[in-house]
Amino acid sequence: MPTDIPPYALALTAAFMFAFGGQLQHIGLQTLGARSGTMLSIGTNCLVYWLVAPWVLVPEYFLEITVLIFVLVGLVRPALSANLSVAAIRHVGPTLTTALSATSPLFGAGFGILLLGEMLTWQITLGTFGIMLAIFALTRRNKKIPSTWPLWALGLPIAAAMIRSGAHAMTKIGMETIPDPYFAGLVGSTVSFAVTGGLWLATRKTSPIDPKSPGPYWFLVAGFFFGIAVLALNMALLQGDIITVIPIVAASPIFSLLLSIFIFRRETLSPQLFVAIALVVPSVVLIALSE
Repeated sequence: MPTDIPPYALALTAAFMFAFGGQLQHIGLQTLGARSGTMLSIGTNCLVYWLVAPWVLVPEYFLEITVLIFVLVGLVRPALSANLSVAAIRHVGPTLTTALSATSPLFGAGFGILLLGEMLTWQITLGTFGIMLAIFALTRRNKKIPSTWPLWALGLPIAAAMIRSGAHAMTKIGMETIPDPYFAGLVGSTVSFAVTGGLWLATRKTSPIDPKSPGPYWFLVAGFFFGIAVLALNMALLQGDIITVIPIVAASPIFSLLLSIFIFRRETLSPQLFVAIALVVPSVVLIALSE
């Protein structure tokens, strides 16, 4: 699936689509539980991939041993990473979860250097830390951070960040043999849907879905945008380095806040937002210029 779109533009697209889908999920959570909603979003993602299969799927790829890498990715992302993030929000709150999740570029750099032999330049280093500082700045908007929590709970968002970065690295490794971002997304979403669907079936009595409620439909639409996000992310990983793609995708909370202010009207402008934007824009430019 060749494209002339540069990796940084694809990564920005993925970040925006993840943010938009997250906003829709936030609305859906008002009338539907997280477990049921996650299953519906991943299910929509999976359905969209299979609907376009007659035109873009290369069936011979299923015969490659490398397909197991994409299967493994589907087992841990988003099935495992999403559940860890939800657990982190429950124990330490959304603010601290967002802050600790900002460590994903560090894990991405580690995986990129150790597993793929990528080179860390000064532009990428400054850009990565600039984006991380921007996310930390946003967490200062809410000073009501819980003062007590179990120490082990701090590991939940960090583990989620590590798993996401590891999944990105595995996807890139898999695409060295099967250079098809669509196929990687198809296998991953199918496995994730099987996992989350199975979990929902096992607990459906405590996680009911009311078709008369608006919640399920918000999650279904969110899944469509997540599908686009994953495809753009995989395309960026195919063409670019992990150490340049992951930091840009990690800027998704900035897009989320902007959408929350100007589209969904749930937030207000704050000095922290201007600081975050002032950090993110030059950071993305630095990373883009390093390619």
